[in-house]
Amino acid sequence: MRKVLLCCGGGFSSSALVNKVKREIIEEELENDYYIEFSPFSLAYEKMNNFDIVVCCPHLKFEVDKLLKEKEIKVPFYILPPVMYGMMKFKELYLDIEDAIELFKKTNLNPVKFAGEENIHRVQRGVAYRNYKGYNN
Repeated sequence: MRKVLLCCGGGFSSSALVNKVKREIIEEELENDYYIEFSPFSLAYEKMNNFDIVVCCPHLKFEVDKLLKEKEIKVPFYILPPVMYGMMKFKELYLDIEDAIELFKKTNLNPVKFAGEENIHRVQRGVAYRNYKGYNN
């Protein structure tokens, strides 16, 4: 089972997103494959080792960078592109989760960034990286 920690600044918007995502997981009958928990980012460091990946809302970029600079982190952190965060479709999110984990295993770089997406706030895709027109995966 893939365990995902989804973080927001205070946990408010991520809690609504997690509820939406949990409904989609049930509808797609993926309850045995994915577990998602939401958390305020302030608790991410305490919780992260219980998860396969920490997915963060785009407005947390600077907080993520600061945490990764100050602490030794062995769990991949992935910052969602703003459009994808707003649309939050689990079918797209889980593809990015799987790809981000694999990329982290290869590079050990955090936060995980797909090619051409070094500045997350300029990324315009609302779908998984592998499904985005213009990228060859």
